Amino acid sequence: MSSSGLRYKGLAAMGSIAMLALTAGCNKNEASAHAAPPPTPVPMAVAQPTPVNISSEYISTLKSRNTTSINPQVEGQITQIYVKSGERVQRGALLMQIDPLKQQATTGSQEAARKAQEANLEYAQKQLERTRKLYEAGVVSKQNLDEAVTAHDAAAAQLKALEAQVQEQKEQLRYYRVAAPTGGIVGDIPVHVGDRVTTTTLLTTIDQPGALEAYVEIPVEHAHDVGLGKLVEILGNDGSVVAEGHVTFVSPQVNDATQTILIKSLVENKQNILRNDQLVRTRVTWGTRQALLIPVLAISRINGQPFAFVAEGEQNKPLIAHQRQVQLGEMIGNDYVILGGIKPGERIITGGTQMLGEGVPVQPKS
Repeated sequence: MSSSGLRYKGLAAMGSIAMLALTAGCNKNEASAHAAPPPTPVPMAVAQPTPVNISSEYISTLKSRNTTSINPQVEGQITQIYVKSGERVQRGALLMQIDPLKQQATTGSQEAARKAQEANLEYAQKQLERTRKLYEAGVVSKQNLDEAVTAHDAAAAQLKALEAQVQEQKEQLRYYRVAAPTGGIVGDIPVHVGDRVTTTTLLTTIDQPGALEAYVEIPVEHAHDVGLGKLVEILGNDGSVVAEGHVTFVSPQVNDATQTILIKSLVENKQNILRNDQLVRTRVTWGTRQALLIPVLAISRINGQPFAFVAEGEQNKPLIAHQRQVQLGEMIGNDYVILGGIKPGERIITGGTQMLGEGVPVQPKS
């Protein structure tokens, strides 16, 4: 065989070996490509029936159970207002001043008359003593003595009457300084400096914030649900409970115009952040029921529809993530009530859903 023939056979043999190596490498890469990915660790929870509250939210009005209306006991012009609406005051705090000049003049005049009568009584006393001595000496008659006694007694009685009038005028003068009859929060002040007021004029109110009552109008459809003792919660702007109480009154009548029923609840205003006539969000709890809950973070939305991942798998086989459309109810805390799409006992994937897809193997995250 020529050298060129040997060279050709050697090249052919080398080519066959290279083809076998390439084929083996491709088969190995293809097998690697078809190997199942490792399960993704995700947090899971088993859907279990949980007791949840059945409730509704309304806008209610708070009313103070201890509201004191302040009306003047005298007539006159307001010269000073010392407080502002919403200000907290103590009992006896000065609220307003009504012009006392006329009353001061009257009191001064009565006081002058009292002092003059004191002088008259002093003179009548001296005359009585002098007449008694003269009578005892036989200089004057019994009639003269009786007349002196009568004059003295009349002067004393008149002085007593004037003293009572002066005291009355001084008491009246006190009413020109309007003071708080009780401690609490000052309400609306509809009057202004310079206004003339009478005994029927409402100057302001004082509310004791610790004693409030929520007035809630509920739809007549809930008439069979409501009853004394039902939980009533006052909610803040962030939805947190700032005060609570229980139903103490259910109206037996329906409001024809609104088709609602009035219920009332005492409110424990421990934080003193609520005010009389304030409009507040109010939640009334009707009872409890068993329901499935799902965390908010477990819900994803596709075209506005809610979906959740459920981990399914047979025994001794890997769990597989399957996406399901679910029906959601109301939100309770950080959970939704599940109305449909998930059954009790199923494993819900509660986090990391943004990294998942349909059919992805998963395992519980430790």
